[in-house]
Amino acid sequence: MSGASVTLEREWSFLLAACSAIPLPEEVIRLRTLLEQPIRWNVLFDLAEHHGTLPLLYQALSGIEDVVPADEMRSLKKSYQTNLHKALLVSRELIRIVESLTERGIEVMPYKGVALAEVLYQDIALRQSGDIDLLIHPQDLARVRDAVGELGYKPHLALSSAEEQAYLKSGYEFAFDGLAGPNLLEVQWAIQPRFYAVDFEMDGLFRRAMRIPVAGQPMKTPSPEDLMLVLSVHAAKHVWGRLVWLCDIAQLMRLPELNWEWIGSQGRNLGIMRILRVTMLAANRLLGTAIPAAAEANLPEDAAVPALFEEIQRHSAGGREFSTESLAYFRLVMRLRERLGDRRRFLQRLVLTPGPGEWDAVRLPWPLFPLYRLVRLFRLAARLVRA
Repeated sequence: MSGASVTLEREWSFLLAACSAIPLPEEVIRLRTLLEQPIRWNVLFDLAEHHGTLPLLYQALSGIEDVVPADEMRSLKKSYQTNLHKALLVSRELIRIVESLTERGIEVMPYKGVALAEVLYQDIALRQSGDIDLLIHPQDLARVRDAVGELGYKPHLALSSAEEQAYLKSGYEFAFDGLAGPNLLEVQWAIQPRFYAVDFEMDGLFRRAMRIPVAGQPMKTPSPEDLMLVLSVHAAKHVWGRLVWLCDIAQLMRLPELNWEWIGSQGRNLGIMRILRVTMLAANRLLGTAIPAAAEANLPEDAAVPALFEEIQRHSAGGREFSTESLAYFRLVMRLRERLGDRRRFLQRLVLTPGPGEWDAVRLPWPLFPLYRLVRLFRLAARLVRA
């Protein structure tokens, strides 16, 4: 949703229509109508790149190639083919990593990237390829680190044994640098950092997993119902800042077999009903995705949702993005939780959960590790003063 301003209104509207065109043929007519007005193609392509939707834009324009300037279509096709090539390379590397870990008896589960593209679009080329994201069990981190080390991956962060044990409790992911670049591989034992106070039961995610083919290789990935919860929380964490996240949600919302009763039950347990509602409203308002009747029945209306959506949209309409280190961001995160208890847990954990920033700021021996909470407090206070 970020990146849309008054000066980008025409290109933003076109991009939204293009991303809506995949399941809705009538949007193709709208695309042709929008092309009756001048489009700044370089601006449109930059916008699509920023929002991770270049492949979707290419697919939509392929259906109306006769009204798209030939040079622009060639440029877009080249970007699409480059992404396809990268997706194939990432798929090959993902298969290599998963096979190596599986041989060692380590259970892993890809859940974003090319795996998500297979689940939602049945085509790895329709999502912009990035890094490799794997879900793991926390007790397997050391074994995973050793296994991927043999494949040429090095930890992005150098943590002591004590820091690593603390990070397993407070953090959620560990990044590795590969030959192709930094942070190429990310393994996660939780969906979010602990301070967000959305405590997914990871063993349940693995139990409910489904098997899909990624470049012909069977792999586990979260069920569509779990994906609805996980992707909504991920988008909320980043204040719905990229359109591709809503495109993914829209694809899920269109699945006729989605168990909305279970999603509603889990949403209530996790305290993320408001997040789910804002996410569905954003997909509805921006991409024209119908909210299923079963979703309406199992996710009760929340009077705070429309105002939250409008606030987020106004903020991002000016091309501004929320700083995830700002007081405004933390206030918004609290307002996105419908239960007072979850807000309190978020605030308490935010204030009292140290992490790599604190460990880098002050080096303390293991017996003094509890003092990092004070370091965290001082650093937060200093940040507020600067704000």
